[in-house]
Amino acid sequence: MTPGQQGHLAMLTFSALVAGSFALGAQVANVIDPAVLNAARFVLAAAVIGAVAAATTGLPIAAFRAPWRYIVLGGTFVTYFVLMFEGLKTAAPVSAAAVFTLTPVMAAGFGWILLRQVTTPRMALALTIGAVGALWVIFRADWSAFRAFEVGQGEAIYFVGCVAHAVYTPMVRKLNRGEPAVVFTFGVLVAGAVVLTLYAWSDIKAVDWAGLPMIVWITLIYIAVFASSATFVLLQFATLRLPSAKVMAYTYLTPSWVILWEQALGNGAPGMAVLGGVALTMVALWLLLRDDGRPQLEPKPTGAR
Repeated sequence: MTPGQQGHLAMLTFSALVAGSFALGAQVANVIDPAVLNAARFVLAAAVIGAVAAATTGLPIAAFRAPWRYIVLGGTFVTYFVLMFEGLKTAAPVSAAAVFTLTPVMAAGFGWILLRQVTTPRMALALTIGAVGALWVIFRADWSAFRAFEVGQGEAIYFVGCVAHAVYTPMVRKLNRGEPAVVFTFGVLVAGAVVLTLYAWSDIKAVDWAGLPMIVWITLIYIAVFASSATFVLLQFATLRLPSAKVMAYTYLTPSWVILWEQALGNGAPGMAVLGGVALTMVALWLLLRDDGRPQLEPKPTGAR
């Protein structure tokens, strides 16, 4: 297997694991407070990534200079995750996944504002097609709902979270001062854990942890170990073997993976009309995976879901 094929396999696995966050998150969003769940998630993920960093690059004191950087990034990232689970209280997992596919468009915009990153014409076309497909799913193929801009409350809440994620992507590059990726991520996770713990401390103390349903523990372990720690490793692996545009392309697979997750969990699939929007995101994926022989300067997705 060539390095490129290994990178594609890593990103296929990455997108499937990310999709699991939507399917499982919808199962527990109304069972436990999103801030409490994600505080525990960040603590566990920080422990895992911290152990990986200690065993590989080490955790040099110099990497934690200007700690305000980690607080800014951690606060931005926890905003995304908390609003994701808040949105999943009412949004269908497939619709939420479609909202997530708008992130590359916004990240490209913030990348230009913060880093003056540019995209190729084909990249812009792919992002546009992907955005149209996402809107198709979000408005459930209802043109009258689109004209009236009747967005579901859950989708609207999660969209704000996706804006935070889109800002986070170029901010990582802007604030990183040469720290190894695993060490920098550890700092972000620790800062996020501290921010969320302080914010939700009273709710954390009030939770009957021993009495939580098993699905909550399954989801917590999944999002901390597989959808956070494992996806970070896969992402770093793929970015060393694929151009950034190809890495970002796999974002558009998320709705399709969520549909498979939903069917596996016995929740059925969306209607055929909605599947048309998913098909457009697949067209965007195809455009982004094509070779054009030119260097790509698009922002890469970072972190976990």
